Amino acid sequence: MQVVILNSEEEIRAYASEHILARVETGALSVLGVATGSSPLPIYEGIEQRWTPAVGSLTAFALDEYVGLQPSHPESYHAVIDREVTQRLKLDPKKVHVPDGTAANVDEVCEHYEDLIKEAGGIDLQILGIGATGHIGFNEPTSSFASRTRIKTLTPQTRRDNARFFNSIEEVPRHCLTQGLGTIMEARELLLVAMGTTKAEAVAQAIEGPLTSMCPGSLLQMHPRATVILDRQAASHLKLVDYYNYVFNNRPTK
Repeated sequence: MQVVILNSEEEIRAYASEHILARVETGALSVLGVATGSSPLPIYEGIEQRWTPAVGSLTAFALDEYVGLQPSHPESYHAVIDREVTQRLKLDPKKVHVPDGTAANVDEVCEHYEDLIKEAGGIDLQILGIGATGHIGFNEPTSSFASRTRIKTLTPQTRRDNARFFNSIEEVPRHCLTQGLGTIMEARELLLVAMGTTKAEAVAQAIEGPLTSMCPGSLLQMHPRATVILDRQAASHLKLVDYYNYVFNNRPTK
């Protein structure tokens, strides 16, 4: 795992977007896994600022979607991905996939989503955030490490955290569809971004804690190509900050 600790959102925007754009331009990245929430937004902004036709040709798969929100709802992930990813990066909407959280047969939708990822050749790079509960995607604590795309119940903490996007917590759905941890781990590369002190404990558990389903983000320790990009606040509970900085400054390839 490569841990990158930067000083500001601006530095994170530049580093993370360059990380992705370099792979797009060499042809190593054609299928991008995209995440919602506050942390990934600087990545999309940075890519938009340096947009090329190669970016516009990407296929994208969203991590998750609320159950019961119509795609037209401004906080459905269909709508958020359209605003923050499809439009910003000038992607073909037909090549941007989000699970259908309004379908009557949830199991069928989840199986179909897995099939779509396989048909696309798998995800080359998956963007991730991390929740206060340690969740990646909406894989809450005790999620199976082998799980596939499925329906999950959100914890009260996650619903409280996401209430800032709604008028009240009562409007936040209790269920979601999410790529499973097994699905996420099949991506060829993982890129997790976290900012702010509210993420510090989850980040520390994911990077330096034990491998445990109580912190789903800790599974990144098992991925052969995982990069975690943090600001100083999100890194504030880490014990080995000096070591991570030393490794980053002396990495064999820059």
